[in-house]
Amino acid sequence: MHHRPAIYLASASPRRRELLTQIGIRFERVSCEIDETPKPSETAIAYVERLARAKAEAGIAAALAAGLPKRLLLAADTTVAFGNVILGKPLDADDAQAMLGQLSGSSHEVLTGVAISNGERTEYALSRSTVRFRTLSASEIAAYVASGEPMDKAGSYGAQGLGAVLINEIQGSFSGVVGLPLTETVTLLQRFDYPFWSA
Repeated sequence: MHHRPAIYLASASPRRRELLTQIGIRFERVSCEIDETPKPSETAIAYVERLARAKAEAGIAAALAAGLPKRLLLAADTTVAFGNVILGKPLDADDAQAMLGQLSGSSHEVLTGVAISNGERTEYALSRSTVRFRTLSASEIAAYVASGEPMDKAGSYGAQGLGAVLINEIQGSFSGVVGLPLTETVTLLQRFDYPFWSA
């Protein structure tokens, strides 16, 4: 599988890097900054699509402006939706504790939007998963927040790390909950004739 062409990745997330490496896709990171503030009354589904597409378009524009070789670029955005409320990355430890207190003993949705662009067109897919937390004690929440793991993650937890012990059940895509749904990612790549299965 080492003949697959490299792509660009418009993400600093170590989880996304690990997931792409897991399925043998080589990548080069491209930096792009966009405003991730939700718009008033924006739904979580609309929010992740807007951000994933914006990251893809900003990333491919940055790559081309830098004179880099033309390649596909992948971007993604993950958010947690608790009812109609978007739970992004926590502002601080108190915010993380409050989010985890909300999620304790209940179910929420994890939405990851994936966008791939070649500079001329952008293709998009959405992964929706339901995650159910067991009931957490205040001391468990405090200890988890003190570990530092929640601080750069939507919803203040990481399903692939210590946060796995908070979860009773996942319905949907585990890789999508971690930050990059692999089935949707490969499906999008193939829409650009990316030779995923080539030896």
